[in-house]
Amino acid sequence: MTFTMPRLSAMMFLQFFIWGAWFVTLGTYLVQGPLQASASQVATAFLSQSIGAIVAPFLVGLVADRYFAAQRILALLHLAGAALMWGASAATGFGAFSACVMAYMLLFMPTLALANSIAMRHMRSPEKQFPPVRVAGSIGWIVAGVLIGWLGWEQAHRLDLTFKMAAAASLLLGLYALTLPDTPPLERQRNAGLGQILGLDALRLLKSRSYLVFFLASIAICIPLSFYYNFTNPYLNDLGVRGAAGLQSLGQVSEVLLMLAMPFLFARLGVKTMLALGMAAWVLRYVLFAYGDAGAGFALLVTGIVLHGICYDFFFVTGQIYTDAHAGPAFRSSAQGFITLATYGVGMLIGSFLSGAVVEHYTTAAGRDWQQIWLFPAGVAAIVLAAFVLLFRERPAAASAMPSSIEDAQR
Repeated sequence: MTFTMPRLSAMMFLQFFIWGAWFVTLGTYLVQGPLQASASQVATAFLSQSIGAIVAPFLVGLVADRYFAAQRILALLHLAGAALMWGASAATGFGAFSACVMAYMLLFMPTLALANSIAMRHMRSPEKQFPPVRVAGSIGWIVAGVLIGWLGWEQAHRLDLTFKMAAAASLLLGLYALTLPDTPPLERQRNAGLGQILGLDALRLLKSRSYLVFFLASIAICIPLSFYYNFTNPYLNDLGVRGAAGLQSLGQVSEVLLMLAMPFLFARLGVKTMLALGMAAWVLRYVLFAYGDAGAGFALLVTGIVLHGICYDFFFVTGQIYTDAHAGPAFRSSAQGFITLATYGVGMLIGSFLSGAVVEHYTTAAGRDWQQIWLFPAGVAAIVLAAFVLLFRERPAAASAMPSSIEDAQR
């Protein structure tokens, strides 16, 4: 077991290194690279993540969890993904590129759940052992961004190499996965119904007014979230920021640091305050981006990026804890699957389409009006925040059932 933890950490490192190796700079590659894609085409490429998130429960729940060992499926998906990433690097037209990326994300998104499943199945105390292993994934994402910045691929207009780097890492993880501890399907996974697999059992949570408000706010806040993921890197490169991908990795650094402080903050601030602060951070981030630049306003850009820890941890991690406590043991797994499907699936799908339309609207022959582009998601996030603060009422029973730590929420 002592040797197993480093092996699982290496798996997580590679899992998120692969994602960070190409996803952060995708928008810049499409806009400034040989494909010369429009903003709508950039949004189309990014919505592959949402479609993958929607399809993932079917692939993992209906196929992997029932018939095959998880580590074998993980290996197969990453080996196939390596070929698709290499194909994306060589694509000469947006149609071929988009097809490769879409197919890749349909395979990659299920690997996130598979990696978690493999890790937790081989831990005596997942509630204590999983967080340090998962942090290795965040480090992998950070290393990928720093490496891209250090190599200067953005300035050299060689972002095609990011896909080749991702392909090489995917090939490595595919082979490495075959050496991981055997993780066969559990009997309860074989017998799970479609409703359980898709998290539809958790629909009953929406009968609670407080959870319904939280649920709708979660979908709505993912709409402006898409602007950050889709267009931050092109924005920074438009401003002339050197090593933009490396700079963006500061967001993951703050995410890791704040994750460690979450138990302390959660116990003192409570659910509503944590969720509201998370949404408020999105508003502030976009305002900072609207008025930042690569000169005197550079500190505004850095602050906006570092706010990622509050944006992500305060809303999404707190939301997962709130969902866990609200659902109870009987529907815990279904509820987590349901909220993930709604946010990363439905919310970000809408956001991807909207972000592309907004960027195109504010693009002229003179270039993109980034100030107006960023003020749009700031306004959307502010409306969501105001509605949440006015309508959300923290249920006393749920508040008293809240776990005292992040680890307790994962039991």
